[in-house]
Amino acid sequence: MGDKCKCHSQLSAELLSQVDKIIEPSSGRSGNLIQVLHRVQELVGYLPREVQVRVAEGLNVPLSIVYGVVSFYSFFNVLPKGKHTINVCTGTACYVRGAKQLINNIQDQLDIKTGGTTSDGQFSLGMVRCVGACGLGPVVTINEDVHAQVRPEKIDGILAKYSKE
Repeated sequence: MGDKCKCHSQLSAELLSQVDKIIEPSSGRSGNLIQVLHRVQELVGYLPREVQVRVAEGLNVPLSIVYGVVSFYSFFNVLPKGKHTINVCTGTACYVRGAKQLINNIQDQLDIKTGGTTSDGQFSLGMVRCVGACGLGPVVTINEDVHAQVRPEKIDGILAKYSKE
């Protein structure tokens, strides 16, 4: 299944074999695309092009459809994520309370752009529309932890806790 892609693999043969095992029960069944992508991402951590090609070939779906699904749904990632995922809420309440300044501060401190991952693989930075804690804004989540009423001067201390992990 996966031998059609002539691209150089960044993933181990064992990992690609496990990807193929996820795809195989749904072989030729395009209706299982999202489910297969989700399971593959859980295994690999993200959906690089070579994995998307394997899924497309295995399900007999055009690569453009696979890419369209991956790029449409925000829970799919095409780049590896860091050990710690930082999300800044940009909902209206958080935004007017300084979310943009928090994003700029984090970008400067970690030397990454939104959607990027630090070179050491420790942090990824993203934005979310709303975390449902409007009265606590601006809100920053790191992994499953919620940090409320975050000010730019608090970012150093918050990130330091995760840098040690």
